[in-house]
Amino acid sequence: MKIKSFNLYTVPPRWLFLEIETDEGITGWGEPVVEGRAAVVKAAVEELSYYFKGKDPRNIEDLWQTMYRAGFYRGGPEVMSAIAGIDQALWDIKGKYYSAPVYELLGGKCRDKLKVYSWVGGDRPGDLENGVKALWESGCTALKMNATEEMHYIDSYSKIDAVCKRVETIKNLMGDKMEIAVDFHGRVHKTMAKVLAHALEPYHLMFIEEPVLPQNNEALREIARHTSTPIATGERMFSRWDYKPLFEAGYADIIQPDLSHAGGITEVRKIAAMAEAYDMAVAPHCPLGPIALAACVQLDACTPNAFIQEQSLGIHYNKGADLLDYLKDPEVFRFSNGFIAIPDGPGLGIEVDKEKVIEAAKTGHSWKNPVWRNYDGTIAEW
Repeated sequence: MKIKSFNLYTVPPRWLFLEIETDEGITGWGEPVVEGRAAVVKAAVEELSYYFKGKDPRNIEDLWQTMYRAGFYRGGPEVMSAIAGIDQALWDIKGKYYSAPVYELLGGKCRDKLKVYSWVGGDRPGDLENGVKALWESGCTALKMNATEEMHYIDSYSKIDAVCKRVETIKNLMGDKMEIAVDFHGRVHKTMAKVLAHALEPYHLMFIEEPVLPQNNEALREIARHTSTPIATGERMFSRWDYKPLFEAGYADIIQPDLSHAGGITEVRKIAAMAEAYDMAVAPHCPLGPIALAACVQLDACTPNAFIQEQSLGIHYNKGADLLDYLKDPEVFRFSNGFIAIPDGPGLGIEVDKEKVIEAAKTGHSWKNPVWRNYDGTIAEW
């Protein structure tokens, strides 16, 4: 079997899909994208396709090593995301070739079902309550919310109080029925992150996410002194080499590699195994589309230290299209008491509706994240 062609589709709301075709009629799908830089990643995929013409797609490890090591310069979000999407598509092809889910090729599943969480938005109590109720009714029992908007290096305690009030709103509504995680989103600098982590301590959160930017991971040591809440990070780390210092420092509890950013199934499999050796949990980052989620589920199925999976159904970014719109069978990701079933279909376990993808690609997108500024006009982290 030989690779014949790469087809790329920029589709709403902010995704990039890759289809790899073979001479035996088997196709594989991947999702290589950096949110806000889809065009850059598309160009990187096109450049990497140079290595693939006429190659056997089943030789995934060799092809991955070629993509990563054959170029003198390596790493970074755009290149690693391009590698990730190609890697997903290769695994999809290999699973279809052997008529097996990807997790069967990686040692077989170690769980029967997978816990998931959803996002909830809303700054007003009424909006927040409606969002939480809708999630509960959908079968979701765990949620994540953004902590705060822009926050300066030293900022007002009123912003800390506002976060606590929003968490308290959910606690008052749901009690202990709904697990809550709070995403600092790297928007909070070290000093205020200590204050916020300490203030959230009484609410017994599932985790706090990215309390500081990964470039400042050394600050996690100090933040960990102010809370017993599990600390999660890693969505902006792109290889096992990026994760090495985090593992060795030992101040994070949960890693969140993104299978569309951190080298795909091949690389995140290795990162997760390293995390297991350091007694850390894995909760893959995935506010993206259905192919990215399918790749995550395949990895989660055979990864013992994976404990929960992010997914983007109904997330505030999904304007113009949603997670299930590009699948022929949307039931594959249905929630039941906070879990989804482990799919048993070949490859990534989903069937992409290519006609809808082609039609959506005619519209495309040019999604960019907003540019935020602090109260004094300085650029703020988004």
